Amino acid sequence: MTEEKRVREGSLEAPTRHPIDWRSDDFWDRESLDNELERVYDICHGCRRCVSLCEAFPTLFDLVDESETMEVDGVDKADYQKVVDHCYLCDICYMTKCPYVPPHEWNVDFPHLMLRAKAANFRKNGASFRDKTLTSTDRVGKLATIPVVDLMVNKLNGNAAFRKGFEAAFGVHRDAPVPAYHAKTLRKSVSAFGTDSSSQATEVGPTKGKVALYATCYGNYNSPDLGEDFYRVFQHNGIHIDLVPREQCCGMPKLELGDLDAVDRAKQANIPVLARLVDEGYDLIAPVPSCVLMYKQELPLMYPDDEQVQKVKEAFYDPFEYLFLRHKGGALNTDFAGGLGDISYHVACHLRVQNIGLKTRDVLALIPDTTVHPQERCSGHDGTYAVKRETYASAVKIARPVVRKVDQLKADHFASDCPMAAAHIADLAESVEKPRHPMSLLRQAYGL
Repeated sequence: MTEEKRVREGSLEAPTRHPIDWRSDDFWDRESLDNELERVYDICHGCRRCVSLCEAFPTLFDLVDESETMEVDGVDKADYQKVVDHCYLCDICYMTKCPYVPPHEWNVDFPHLMLRAKAANFRKNGASFRDKTLTSTDRVGKLATIPVVDLMVNKLNGNAAFRKGFEAAFGVHRDAPVPAYHAKTLRKSVSAFGTDSSSQATEVGPTKGKVALYATCYGNYNSPDLGEDFYRVFQHNGIHIDLVPREQCCGMPKLELGDLDAVDRAKQANIPVLARLVDEGYDLIAPVPSCVLMYKQELPLMYPDDEQVQKVKEAFYDPFEYLFLRHKGGALNTDFAGGLGDISYHVACHLRVQNIGLKTRDVLALIPDTTVHPQERCSGHDGTYAVKRETYASAVKIARPVVRKVDQLKADHFASDCPMAAAHIADLAESVEKPRHPMSLLRQAYGL
């Protein structure tokens, strides 16, 4: 391949990520950042392959097309942040569209450049009270799950008049679905799940047969029943499962806000606990793909020389990745009580970019009389993007292709590994009464 053709078509080698050099002076230097933004924006302007993915790219291209020069050099650098504000670090442009990612010499990593810009903006300007609150998932969860308070919070969130006033005062869109809170959290419920003392941890392939479940903020405060589904399914397959003894938020919401100091504090609290579990022979899993990705990709790139972080990375699995590895070794129970029919399955972005394939689909496809229909398009949710007043409409627009396909299929079940994306899509779809987590469907198929 000639040099000209290689540059024009992009690299054919597998993409790789460089460490995030967030502790260097250059990372925070405004002139250096603006120069890199201009360089990458110019490459994106000349390509435009990612225009349909999210609002970041249409925003950039509109800025260029409406400038005096109709080139990036005509865009006011003060407007660069408008593009940054629409990026929610889904990583799909990097993993599925961009031909200029490393090892290509143009070295384009759009999501991590957006992270750098978010971090610089946060350090200089901070964030609104709303954005700080929405990304403080542990703090909000602890307050909202106080007995009786949880009932009041849930009732108010379901009241149209309150939501209208809440939108005006706080900036959370009145139509955005928000999760319920439960005083009986997963951590308060887990003792009732029991331990299968008859199962001995059996290594199969790279899996040890002994897992620690990282509950996540959502799994603990908003969806405690999901934890029981995990326990029942893993115990049914002879896998010893325990809850991580203590944890804080993984830091993904703060990463998306650009608050890297808060990410560092979460890392300092979580990594020693998780690394100790790995030393004790545990593999690690979590019910939310974003949290898995935080430990498998983002923290390892932020701390490339931290041995404990790398140890945790190697031991962390998507739960269906884990089950499928057991299946490959002949250790998955395939004695199902009944089929599930058609499943419309949304593949969350932060699951797609883990580069493990569609393991949730592959496991569910083992169930007789079950057909899984994957939808590999972004939901536009991102945890906070789809609830904020100023970006809710964009989130709805991004989700429309998935919603349209879900309504066309009218499947027996709609599921997504990301509970927040599932709720967003289900709220917009006419054919979905209640979204399900794939682990809940697997438990149903086992008849547990």
